[in-house]
Amino acid sequence: MLRSLWAFFVAAVATLLSPDLAGAAELKFEHVRNIGADGTGDGQFKYIEDFAFSKDGHLLVSDAALAVIQIFDKSGKYLGRFGGKGNEDHNFDKPEGIAVDPDGNIYVADYISGSIKKFDPSYRWLKSFSEYGSGKGQNSKSEFMDVAFGRLYMAEAGSHRIDVFDLDGTFLFDFGGPGTGPGQFNTPETVEICGSGKLYVTDLKNDRIQVFDKDGRFLTSWGRTGSGPGEFKAPAGAACDKDDNVYVSEIGNNRIQVFDKNGTFLTSWGRPGTGNGEFGNLHGVIVDKQTGYVYVADTANSRIQVFRPVRTASDPSGMTR
Repeated sequence: MLRSLWAFFVAAVATLLSPDLAGAAELKFEHVRNIGADGTGDGQFKYIEDFAFSKDGHLLVSDAALAVIQIFDKSGKYLGRFGGKGNEDHNFDKPEGIAVDPDGNIYVADYISGSIKKFDPSYRWLKSFSEYGSGKGQNSKSEFMDVAFGRLYMAEAGSHRIDVFDLDGTFLFDFGGPGTGPGQFNTPETVEICGSGKLYVTDLKNDRIQVFDKDGRFLTSWGRTGSGPGEFKAPAGAACDKDDNVYVSEIGNNRIQVFDKNGTFLTSWGRPGTGNGEFGNLHGVIVDKQTGYVYVADTANSRIQVFRPVRTASDPSGMTR
């Protein structure tokens, strides 16, 4: 009897202490490559803002200073660009947010003009909608966008709200407003929609993430001002992976933080600088849901940094997390 109890005790302790049995895998990322450099030529950048993947899997990158959308394959090979400054329908003043719908149509939000421009999958202009202002269906200081539920959701920093349109450009509703309370914003930068259907908004000057349902009803929030795990200084970009983990880029802390869908901190990486894994003035972030690769807008360094998830010694499955 005593031997049986002792064997049970030893097995229980081993289960608690052994990472192989406890499954205490650590989520980490390593640098893969950089894309781009400072300049005005093909594949070069002046002020990277946001990302989207086209229907055929190409990386679309908005550059506010060059007023173009540049196109790359996932390895970083330059493929082309569209937009540019000018007075034609397809031109931009300062493109920032970019999103792609299930049919492959591309939406670009122009920060200065307030116009949202829709392009077909071949990058041909289709239509423009919205305009600069604070009224319903207008916008000021348009930021990063996402598409889900047949709707386009756009973070609007100027009016401290989220604007919602159908995919033909008809205004549907908005939510938010200036403030520090639940459901209020101070300069929202990104609205990102995960597979769960929840909307994650980076509330930049309130140093928090707020979560909503598809109709703009407040669900929860997390974060406070600081530099520790789960704290923020100017959270800007947001992205979701295939497991609905949420990646947040921080301008003030020069890092990427990763949370599960409920806001539990998982990991972080980055610091100020110009080397690999070092950042300046972070903006957009996007995750390739097939590979888990993370593309980061390292705006002050005029480049995109690419990272991949890596196996850890404590992961018994040997699988990339």
